[in-house]
Amino acid sequence: MAEINVTWVQSFQFIGTDSTKHSVVLSGSGPEDGIGMKPSQLLLVSLGSCTAYDVVNILRKKRQKLTGLRVRVTSEQESEPPWAYSKIHIHYEVTGHNLNPDAVEQAIHLSEEKYCSVSATLKKGVELTYDYEIIDTAE
Repeated sequence: MAEINVTWVQSFQFIGTDSTKHSVVLSGSGPEDGIGMKPSQLLLVSLGSCTAYDVVNILRKKRQKLTGLRVRVTSEQESEPPWAYSKIHIHYEVTGHNLNPDAVEQAIHLSEEKYCSVSATLKKGVELTYDYEIIDTAE
């Protein structure tokens, strides 16, 4: 079981620390709330990084010549409190040399459907979609 801690620093600023003692600064949504990431956007960062890890790991195991990966997560939120996410879209920009499109598609699919715990949790209540592009680079 994972355990995290969130500690109030000042005003509306907090420090979140994970079970491995890594930290992130969090704040509210207004400019007066201090420096830090909005908690709702941290959820999107969690999703993007969870699936990025999976895709890199799977493509390496498939011996693909991956040189870069950028994951862009966009979202729509409801207009009334609590402003829940209603739609989240993940765009993968996969860079490498001679990447096999089937391998890329399979890596993304495996992450979305089998390995990413954040995706598995969110898709129970949010519409998740994805697409990707492959950028070929010279070796």
